[in-house]
This record gives sequence, C-alpha cells and structure tokens, in this order.
Amino acid sequence: AAQKADFSGDSTAATINHSLTLLQRLQELLQNGNGSDSVLRVRSAASDEPKVFHTHQLLLSLQSEVFESLLRNQSVVTLHEPPETAALFEKFIRYLYCGGVSILLHQAIPMHQLASKYRVWGLQRGVAEYMRTHLASESSQGHVVGWYHYAVRVGDAALQESCLQFLAWNLSAVLGSAEWGSVSVELLLLLLERSDLVLHSELELYTAVEGWLSRRQPEAPVAEQVLRAIRYPMIAPSQLFRLQAQSAVLARHRGAVQDLLFQAFQFHAASPLHFAKYFDVNCSMFLPRNYLAPNWGSQWVITNPARDDRSTSFQTQLGPSSHDAGKRVTWNVLFSPRWLPVSLRPVYSDSVAGAIQPVRIEDGRPRLVITPAMSSPDFAGVSFQKTVLVGVRQQGRVLVKHAYSFHQSSDEAADFLVHADLQKRTSEYLIDNSLHLHIIIKPVYHSLIKVKK
Repeated sequence: AAQKADFSGDSTAATINHSLTLLQRLQELLQNGNGSDSVLRVRSAASDEPKVFHTHQLLLSLQSEVFESLLRNQSVVTLHEPPETAALFEKFIRYLYCGGVSILLHQAIPMHQLASKYRVWGLQRGVAEYMRTHLASESSQGHVVGWYHYAVRVGDAALQESCLQFLAWNLSAVLGSAEWGSVSVELLLLLLERSDLVLHSELELYTAVEGWLSRRQPEAPVAEQVLRAIRYPMIAPSQLFRLQAQSAVLARHRGAVQDLLFQAFQFHAASPLHFAKYFDVNCSMFLPRNYLAPNWGSQWVITNPARDDRSTSFQTQLGPSSHDAGKRVTWNVLFSPRWLPVSLRPVYSDSVAGAIQPVRIEDGRPRLVITPAMSSPDFAGVSFQKTVLVGVRQQGRVLVKHAYSFHQSSDEAADFLVHADLQKRTSEYLIDNSLHLHIIIKPVYHSLIKVKK
C-alpha cells in the first residue's frame, strides 16, 4: 500500500529490481565461505570423510528453527545423515541460501526427509507438491509405490490418496512393472477392495496377484486373505477351470477359496434372478471393476472435440453371468462440446421484440449422454453403472487422470469435464487435439425376491 502511495500520480515512478544479482551473491557467499561464522560437518556411513560446509548462522536460522537451535551456542556442528540424504545435503543448503532447488524423481524422498528433519516447511510442501504432480513420470524402476509407502510413514494423507488413486486408475501399467513386487501387503489389500480399479480383466488381476504371492511368499493367512479378495464371479468358467488345473498358488490354498470358487460356478450356471434368491448379490464380489475388455465398453477418440456434436454406439454384454453371455445391450452416446444449462440458454427479451440475449461460447460446458438403445425383460434385476475414463498425456505417457461415474437413474455425468477448456489445443484433456475416452458399462445385479436359504 505504501509503495502504491509512492507511485500514485507520479509518471516517473519505476521499480529497480536486482534480486537476481542478490541471489547470485548469496550463492557465491556459500560457495566461497566469505564471512562464514559457522561450520556444518556432515558425516555418512558411506564415506570416512565428512562433507564440510562453511555457512552463515543468520541465513540458516532464517529458514530452519532446527539450525537456529543447533547454532545458538556453538559454531561447529556435526550432523549424521544416511547416504541418500547426505548425497543431497549440498542441494539442501543451497536452497536455504537461494530459495530454489532442482530435483529428480529418485531424489524426492531424501529431499523431503531433509526438509522434514530440519523443519524447512516451505521446501517440505514444495517437494510434496512435486511428488503429487509427477506421479505419471516414467522411471526405470517405478516410483509411485515407493512414494505411497513413504507417504504412509510420514502421515502425508494428501500424497497417500494421490498415489492410491493413480495406482487404481492405471493399475495395468503397474502390474507389468518392476515396482509391482515392492507393493506391501497393506497396499495390495487396499487396492483389491476397490471397485474403481482400471485393468483389462479380473483374470489379469489374478495373474498379477499370483505372481506377487509367488515372489513374496507371505504367511498362509495373508495369502488366503489376498486370494479371497479376487472377484471370481467376474472370471469366465472356462478360465476358472484352467486356474484350478494349472495355478500352483490356487492349488496350495484351495481350501481357503473353495467356497468362493463353488459360488462363482453357481453364479455362472444359474439365472441371475434365481441365483439372487439364495445369495446376496449386492456385495463387492458380484460388482465388476472398470474392465477395459471389449465386452464391458468401448474406446472413443473424438477429434477436434470443440467443433460440433458427435455420436457413437457400441454393444456390451448384458451381465457378467454366463447365463447372460449371449445377450447384448446397445448403447447410444452423444457428446456435445458446448451444452448450455437452462439458465444460460438464449431467450427472447421483452424490451426489444425478437431480440435474443447474447450467449458466449465459453459459457457452455461439455456434455456426455449415454442411453440404452433398447429395452428388454432381461433388464429385470440389472442396473447399469456407467464410467467414463479420460486419457491424458503426461510426461510422454497416456494415462487415466479423470474418471466420471453415474448410474442408471441418470443418463449423464453432472460434472463431466466441467473444468476442461477444449478450445485450447494445449489443453491437458486433449492428446494431439483429440479427446480420448473409454466408456465402461458395469452391470449390477440386484435381488428382486428374497427368501430364506
């Protein structure tokens, strides 16, 4: 406010900014040790010789209350750091002088550890945000699983949820990677209980779980808990027979899942309405996940999505039960890039006869409507949950970043791409100026008649 007052009414006012020069001089101050009044000796088990930093108490104390306390009564401090944080200590100290640092994926956790240990809260928040925005970055060994486990250890709920959501929506990419073997029991069970997992099929998930169990060799109760989280009714009978004959893991723990396998075969053999009289079908075991296989939906690439309305149609299997395997449902889909809510639609004005209120294009928002093209008595006892996945390109990879779900009672997702700007060719929602959608129809059986077993 004072600066504004100084400038008001004076056309000769100007800002003289030499902050970059100041930052350069601060860097030189650290590099040369000029006027140093404190010394940090950083020891690590990986080296016999400590790293020595000639520092300035004032600058360290401004950024870190820990350094303020350590340097209050002594000018030489010895710090003991693990090899991974010791390797980044120079970058860490440079941040304290200049307020900026560049890091790579594998450096995120040790830098966050340094920021947390020495209570440099701005850097801690910055590294956490870097991790949340670089989940999609490609690395040779993978990093999201490791970041999730670290977030759990330090209690960062926001990072933990971001990692978990990314893993759920891009699980197929993780199943075939090196980091799948590093998934903890706790994380595996959290993933297996979710219905929003995006993957080709439940059989793909079982195969990955079988590999995890063979590699990790957990105790029997853990292995059985994991195997009981597989949704066997979502696997075709022919594939279930093959698993029983060929899966060493299933043979080892057959007794723990025998009831689930028997129930799955009953589910496929009987009519869904008859099956629902004796079993509770309103549970996760009979709820499909987000399967990418053709029977469950269709991919739709819309070129130039800001241009005009588009439509398409596709067919899905009526339900996961083999009793419904030959029955198909046709779906019609309408996409509109500039749908206007009622409050913004043009209306005639009373003041000027025939005049229409101007409406800006940007007032509209994208709309996606999915409706069945048919009705059938077979629909009795079945409702359809619709899920729309939006693929985006991040760090050179095409991944799922957005998912919209709505049920049979609604033909469209109320918040579909509500924040998207499809007019911009650089929009994060577009890949080469195209909108990449995958529409999934999840049939859900319901009990119409309940009788005692």
